[in-house]
Amino acid sequence: METLYKRLSNLLSVKSIVTVILTVVFACLSVRGTVSSDQFLTVFTVVIAFYFGTQAERAKNINSDGNSV
Repeated sequence: METLYKRLSNLLSVKSIVTVILTVVFACLSVRGTVSSDQFLTVFTVVIAFYFGTQAERAKNINSDGNSV
């Protein structure tokens, strides 16, 4: 149950919220034709790479005891 709360709090971090909002906005703009599919793909790739890159870096910096290194 504790991991559920931890995952939920991680999901509600500012970085996650910004990533989701930015994805939705660019998807809407792409559907409306305001943004080309190439532009959407470029922005979406950068945002997702940044998000998952920082998640991977954070996981690497935590040791097996759950404490930051």
